[in-house]
Amino acid sequence: MLHNNIRGRLALITGASGGIGAACAHQLGQLGANLALTYSTNLSSINDLVADLQSKDATNKLRISIHPVDVGSPDQIEAMFQQIDAQHGQRPDILISNAGYGERVPNVWDISLEEFDYMLHVNLRASFLLVKGVVDHMKSQRWGRIVFMSSIAAYGGGINGCRERTERLDEKNLSARLAEYNVSVNDVAPAMIGDTGMVPSTKEMADVAGNIPLRRLGSPEETANVVTMLVQTGYMTGQSLLLAGGLK
Repeated sequence: MLHNNIRGRLALITGASGGIGAACAHQLGQLGANLALTYSTNLSSINDLVADLQSKDATNKLRISIHPVDVGSPDQIEAMFQQIDAQHGQRPDILISNAGYGERVPNVWDISLEEFDYMLHVNLRASFLLVKGVVDHMKSQRWGRIVFMSSIAAYGGGINGCRERTERLDEKNLSARLAEYNVSVNDVAPAMIGDTGMVPSTKEMADVAGNIPLRRLGSPEETANVVTMLVQTGYMTGQSLLLAGGLK
């Protein structure tokens, strides 16, 4: 029997106040998943998101919690899990590790040690800590979905240079070890997604969009489509899906 229905499951989405994270929250909420949403500083945006989600789901009455978290801080991640335990009575069934950080710095020699350390903490160590916080629960119930948000830069491409080459956990190894527990592990590697904190609209980046084979930026909703497919498709695991408009 397949178990890909996520209604009533609890999804933790980091970096959910806008862009890709908010789009994922909308799609998973529409499928009936309860939500634990993190934000860094933008309380107004996360409150607007929750109000919108609740207005669209008056009948199902989703359980939604919000958590201010700098995912670069282990203490704040641990405090978040304690809050989730108290508010939902369980650990997440679904992890979308979406929060990230980075400036557009093409050359490694232009990055300070402090900047590099913080990028590692947010883009790599946070995913490690988040997995540690959910994996025992997923294994014990023999069901779980883990999706990391990566980037085309992890393949050596993109315009952000070396930044995201450091941000991928070894999902191949992790997925192989968790497969027997029906826990899937995948990552989505988007490039040039508009209307996010790092990339504005196509209009504002027309020169960049012109270099993409599809001649436009991707959207947060298109990225969320891929995340939703992975969450609903337990047979796919250990994969990295490039979403890049034809870029390689």
